[in-house]
Amino acid sequence: MWQILSLLLLDDDITSLTALTLLVDPSCRKDSDNIRINQMTLSLYLMTQCQLKLRHSVSSLAQTLHYIRVAKTEYTTSKETLSLLTLKLADCNANCSNRHTPYIFK
Repeated sequence: MWQILSLLLLDDDITSLTALTLLVDPSCRKDSDNIRINQMTLSLYLMTQCQLKLRHSVSSLAQTLHYIRVAKTEYTTSKETLSLLTLKLADCNANCSNRHTPYIFK
Protein backbone atom coordinates (compact mmCIF):
# COMPACT_ATOMS: atom_id res chain seq x y z
CA MET A 1 0.00 0.00 0.00
CA TRP A 2 2.81 2.44 0.87
CA GLN A 3 4.49 2.02 -2.55
CA ILE A 4 1.24 2.84 -4.35
CA LEU A 5 0.70 5.91 -2.16
CA SER A 6 4.26 7.13 -2.74
CA LEU A 7 3.82 6.86 -6.52
CA LEU A 8 0.74 9.04 -6.37
CA LEU A 9 2.82 11.84 -4.88
CA LEU A 10 5.37 11.86 -7.71
CA ASP A 11 5.12 13.54 -11.08
CA ASP A 12 4.29 11.73 -14.32
CA ASP A 13 7.88 11.41 -15.51
CA ILE A 14 9.08 9.62 -12.37
CA THR A 15 6.03 7.35 -12.35
CA SER A 16 6.64 6.45 -16.00
CA LEU A 17 10.32 5.91 -15.34
CA THR A 18 9.49 3.56 -12.44
CA ALA A 19 7.04 1.57 -14.57
CA LEU A 20 9.49 1.31 -17.48
CA THR A 21 12.23 0.15 -15.12
CA LEU A 22 10.01 -2.61 -13.77
CA LEU A 23 8.91 -3.66 -17.26
CA VAL A 24 12.34 -3.71 -18.86
CA ASP A 25 14.24 -5.27 -15.97
CA PRO A 26 12.10 -7.80 -14.08
CA SER A 27 14.93 -8.43 -11.61
CA CYS A 28 14.14 -4.99 -10.12
CA ARG A 29 10.85 -6.41 -8.86
CA LYS A 30 12.71 -8.76 -6.53
CA ASP A 31 15.16 -6.23 -5.09
CA SER A 32 13.43 -3.11 -3.80
CA ASP A 33 16.75 -1.20 -3.68
CA ASN A 34 16.54 -0.92 -7.46
CA ILE A 35 13.25 0.98 -7.39
CA ARG A 36 14.03 3.47 -4.66
CA ILE A 37 14.91 7.10 -5.19
CA ASN A 38 17.06 8.55 -2.45
CA GLN A 39 16.56 12.01 -1.03
CA MET A 40 19.51 13.63 -2.80
CA THR A 41 18.39 12.37 -6.21
CA LEU A 42 14.81 13.49 -5.70
CA SER A 43 16.00 16.89 -4.48
CA LEU A 44 18.20 17.38 -7.54
CA TYR A 45 15.39 16.30 -9.88
CA LEU A 46 12.90 18.66 -8.23
CA MET A 47 15.42 21.51 -8.17
CA THR A 48 15.98 21.05 -11.92
CA GLN A 49 12.24 20.97 -12.61
CA CYS A 50 11.67 24.14 -10.57
CA GLN A 51 14.54 25.97 -12.27
CA LEU A 52 13.18 25.03 -15.69
CA LYS A 53 9.59 26.00 -14.91
CA LEU A 54 10.59 29.26 -13.22
CA ARG A 55 13.11 30.02 -15.99
CA HIS A 56 16.12 30.52 -13.77
CA SER A 57 19.38 31.79 -15.17
CA VAL A 58 21.68 29.56 -17.18
CA SER A 59 24.38 29.84 -14.52
CA SER A 60 21.98 28.54 -11.87
CA LEU A 61 21.04 25.61 -14.09
CA ALA A 62 24.71 24.95 -14.85
CA GLN A 63 25.46 24.66 -11.14
CA THR A 64 22.60 22.16 -10.74
CA LEU A 65 23.92 20.19 -13.72
CA HIS A 66 27.30 20.03 -12.02
CA TYR A 67 25.67 18.63 -8.87
CA ILE A 68 23.79 16.06 -10.97
CA ARG A 69 26.96 14.90 -12.72
CA VAL A 70 28.78 14.55 -9.41
CA ALA A 71 25.87 12.53 -8.02
CA LYS A 72 25.79 10.32 -11.14
CA THR A 73 29.39 9.27 -10.55
CA GLU A 74 28.36 8.06 -7.11
CA TYR A 75 25.76 5.68 -8.59
CA THR A 76 27.76 4.11 -11.41
CA THR A 77 28.49 1.03 -9.29
CA SER A 78 25.40 1.22 -7.14
CA LYS A 79 22.35 -1.02 -7.31
CA GLU A 80 20.04 2.00 -7.06
CA THR A 81 18.87 1.80 -10.67
CA LEU A 82 15.96 4.23 -10.37
CA SER A 83 18.10 6.88 -8.66
CA LEU A 84 20.62 6.74 -11.50
CA LEU A 85 17.88 6.89 -14.15
CA THR A 86 16.22 9.83 -12.38
CA LEU A 87 19.53 11.72 -12.38
CA LYS A 88 19.93 10.99 -16.09
CA LEU A 89 16.39 12.26 -16.70
CA ALA A 90 17.10 15.49 -14.80
CA ASP A 91 20.36 15.91 -16.72
CA CYS A 92 18.61 15.38 -20.04
CA ASN A 93 15.75 17.75 -19.15
CA ALA A 94 18.20 20.47 -18.21
CA ASN A 95 20.30 19.98 -21.34
CA CYS A 96 17.24 19.88 -23.61
CA SER A 97 15.92 23.10 -22.09
CA ASN A 98 18.47 25.01 -24.16
CA ARG A 99 16.56 23.85 -27.22
CA HIS A 100 13.19 24.63 -25.57
CA THR A 101 12.07 21.02 -25.91
CA PRO A 102 12.01 19.21 -22.57
CA TYR A 103 12.63 15.48 -22.67
CA ILE A 104 9.54 13.61 -21.51
CA PHE A 105 8.91 9.88 -21.10
CA LYS A 106 5.53 9.83 -22.83
